[in-house]
Amino acid sequence: MKRVVTILLMTVLLLSAHVAAQAPATQLKAEVTWWSFPNFLTVDGIPGKHEQSIIKAFNAKYPNIKVNIEMIDFASGPEKIVTAIQGGTAPDVLFDAPGRIIDYGKNGVLANLNDMFTAEFIKDVNNKNVIDACKVGSNFYMYPISTAPFLMAFNKDMLQKHGLLHMLPTEGDRTWTTSQYTALLKALKAKNERGAIVFCISQGGDQGTRAFMANLFNSSITDAAVTKYTINDSNGVKGLQYVVDAIKDGLLLNGSASDGTGAIDEFCAQRVSHTILFSPGLQAVKQHMTNFEPIMAPYPSENGTPALEYLIDGFCVLNNGDANRIKAAKLLIDFICNDPVWGPKNVVATNTFPVRSSFGNLYKGDGTMTFLAGLTKYYAPYYNTINGFAAMRTAWFPALQAAFSGEKTAKKALDDFVKAANESIKR
Repeated sequence: MKRVVTILLMTVLLLSAHVAAQAPATQLKAEVTWWSFPNFLTVDGIPGKHEQSIIKAFNAKYPNIKVNIEMIDFASGPEKIVTAIQGGTAPDVLFDAPGRIIDYGKNGVLANLNDMFTAEFIKDVNNKNVIDACKVGSNFYMYPISTAPFLMAFNKDMLQKHGLLHMLPTEGDRTWTTSQYTALLKALKAKNERGAIVFCISQGGDQGTRAFMANLFNSSITDAAVTKYTINDSNGVKGLQYVVDAIKDGLLLNGSASDGTGAIDEFCAQRVSHTILFSPGLQAVKQHMTNFEPIMAPYPSENGTPALEYLIDGFCVLNNGDANRIKAAKLLIDFICNDPVWGPKNVVATNTFPVRSSFGNLYKGDGTMTFLAGLTKYYAPYYNTINGFAAMRTAWFPALQAAFSGEKTAKKALDDFVKAANESIKR
């Protein structure tokens, strides 16, 4: 009799464990913390209000998962994340970009998201550059939601006032050549308008200066396989020399005392005719300080075919050693990115474009956003995940400063930069 009771008891325990293991995700109990940079547009001017509405909708489906949201900023946020990781107080979910997230993945502090990269998702994204930007080796560490190209922008009202708008391509993909760009710079100078600031006081916005110079004569920052830096080839040197000469000729401005934010703010204040770094997200963020219509265009290139750098927005899960929290964090990310209602809604809240092709055109009737959505075919290999990326950035802006001041020739400046950047890959 005792043996029968024991068997029955063991059976009940096994069944209970099985039922628990098979419990629907909607019954999962956990508490997670989500840190978010201001990638979503504010609602009523209140940072985090959109994120709170996401959590409310998420809890309607997952009532037992408590989500604590904390907004961080781009100035102090990166250091705060590192400090939290080192102190064992990291959040469970982070909304950021590959440049930092992949670095965390390489340092072994993230949970892999391999189970979220289903065949259906990869097929729907249908962009190898975007998929590859989310992984290290065979492990995925960032789940992407949206993307957008970095571009230039001009003051459309200013161009119209001077009768110069016809010199800027405004139809189709708006691609153009360096010769066309030079003609417009000279025309603007003749009207006493100032050119763009080529900023280089710091790393801030440095992706814009790299993309601008690489495109001018169809060079590239790295090789196609993203294994080494190549911007010191003959076309790269021509690009930097073009900028040095344009500054001397008063067509562009020496930005050795400006960063990307300062240069964009000068554009928004209408003190310069254009900026070499802009995006739909920046347009939305700067809308309150822009009393004119910006018009965006790809970077000019010698052959008229640009190679664009781009932003990828996405999420990662910090591995805090709690399987339940990791599971809950993934459910939150899945809801934000893939819920039939909130997925598209959240993409629009970034003012960028969905990585999922099945979301279609979320900006029907908006000519500018439709134009921008069509530029993904110009996306260049994504090098922000290369080893030593952060160290490379510390060598870029001093190279520009040295060339602009005449301390180094364009070739010497780029040779020294490439040497330092390639050494950073090996560390």
